[in-house]
Amino acid sequence: MNYIRLNNGIKMPQLGFGVCRIQDLEKCEEVVLKAMRCGYRLFDTAAIYENEEAIGNAIQKSGIAREELFITSKLWVTNNSYEGAKAGFHESLKKLQLDYIDLYLIHRPLGDYYGAWRALTELYKEGKIRAIGVSNFFNDSLYDLIYNNEVQPAVNQIQCHPFMQRKPEVVLHQELNVQLEAWSPFAVGNYNIFHNEQLVKISKNHQKSVAQIILRWHIQRGLIVIPKTENFERMKENIDIFDFRLSDEEMKAIEKLDMGKNEDTAYRLESLKRVYAIE
Repeated sequence: MNYIRLNNGIKMPQLGFGVCRIQDLEKCEEVVLKAMRCGYRLFDTAAIYENEEAIGNAIQKSGIAREELFITSKLWVTNNSYEGAKAGFHESLKKLQLDYIDLYLIHRPLGDYYGAWRALTELYKEGKIRAIGVSNFFNDSLYDLIYNNEVQPAVNQIQCHPFMQRKPEVVLHQELNVQLEAWSPFAVGNYNIFHNEQLVKISKNHQKSVAQIILRWHIQRGLIVIPKTENFERMKENIDIFDFRLSDEEMKAIEKLDMGKNEDTAYRLESLKRVYAIE
C-alpha cells in the first residue's frame, strides 16, 4: 500500500474503500469485512450515507488493531454550524464506536460551514480527530476557508475520473498543500468507461483490467482514491494495482480523454434540491 503524508504530518493510505449508497446495515457490514480481508485499511463513510453503524460493527468484529485503520466520515449540511458540527461529530463517533476519527470532513460548502470549521478545529486540537478537511469545495471556497482560519484543510474530496480530470484543481491544491481525494473514480460507469478504446488498449499492455488502469492513473497523479464495489473479486482486483506502473505515454493518452466537464455542479444542485426541497 502507498501512503500520502498530509499537511499535518499524518499518513493516509492512498487507496481506500467507499461505502456510499450501501444503506442496508447488514450488507454494508458484510462488504466492509470482506474489504478488510482484501487488505483495505482506509474506509470512507458519511452521516448522510446512514451506514456508520455498519462500519463500527465491522471494526469491532475484524480483529484489526485500531491504529491500522484509517476511518473517514463527513458532516452533512444540515449540521453546518458550530453547535451542529459538535453534535454531528459526536453522533458519528458514537455510531462508529470509536474514540477518535482519523479524518472528518465538511461534506459540502453550504450553510454556516465557517462555524462548523471552528468546531472541527477545536475537536482536532482536542485529539478527537487526527485530520480535518472538506468535501466538494470549489477552488474559491477552499481558498477563502484556508486564508481566513487558523487550521487549513488537510484534504478536499471531489469527484474525479478520466473524463473529468480536474486539472486546475490539482494544480491549486498542490500549491495550497491540500491533498485531493477522488470519489467516483469510475464515473459511476458513465461514458462507457470500461469499454473505452484507449483504456482497453492500455489494460492489454499490462494484462490488467480497465478498472485497475483507472485506479493506477489516479495513484500516479498523486491523488487518494476510494473506489466502491460490493463484489469480492473486484475488491481484490481494485487493490492489486501496486505491481505495475503506467508509462509517461500512457498517462498522456489518458490525459487526452478529459472532456473538461464539471459534473459536480449539477450534483451539488441536486443535493440542494433534496436537502432544502427546492423545486
